[in-house]
Amino acid sequence: MKKIVVFTGAGISAESGIKTFRDSNGLWEEFKIEDVATWKGWNKDRSKVIDFYNSCRRQLKNVQPNDAHKALAKLEEKYKVVVITQNVDDLHERGGSTNILHLHGELTKARSTMDPSLVYDIGYEDIKIGDKCDRGSQLRPHIVWFGEAVPMMEVASNMISDADIIIVVGTSMQVYPAANLIEYVSSNAEIYFIDPNAINNLNRKIKTIREKAGIAVPELVNVLLKNA
Repeated sequence: MKKIVVFTGAGISAESGIKTFRDSNGLWEEFKIEDVATWKGWNKDRSKVIDFYNSCRRQLKNVQPNDAHKALAKLEEKYKVVVITQNVDDLHERGGSTNILHLHGELTKARSTMDPSLVYDIGYEDIKIGDKCDRGSQLRPHIVWFGEAVPMMEVASNMISDADIIIVVGTSMQVYPAANLIEYVSSNAEIYFIDPNAINNLNRKIKTIREKAGIAVPELVNVLLKNA
């Protein structure tokens, strides 16, 4: 059974109605990065940080996986599939995919400020000041903030290194360190890049599909399933 690794970014979730961070009218135009996505912001005003992610979590509760999420799950019928995502939502899970690695954390989880290994499933519930881990430390969003290490990068690079097919969806592949993952792809792997604004400057032979994920992903999945 061939192995497919799917690498997804904000574009795939945007089609479900989730506001992106970097695009025009994105979240970073409304909020300062340093206020809600850094340790400095957390130490300065924990309530502001918690409120920001609580708001994101409430929005997530009210959106649904789109045709791209659902189509990717169908690949598991005939392929070994790993989804590596930069997104912190749970739309891949709700779309039916079963093997998902979140590089930047998960909105539906909280973790200890003191001990990063203490992670709790909170679903779509708010985090409140005074909510503490088992060791008595305030819970924080289970999100990788700017300036923090991306702990799952080594795992992701190992996952991608032996893939037969790579599908990149809804990301510019310009944001590091995640963009480095392409360097671990086998020279024999087929690579598909799906994004309306896709620019291939990765010095690799890539099949570029400049279309929205909700249209292009189901079409590609149908082809791959037929050829399996």
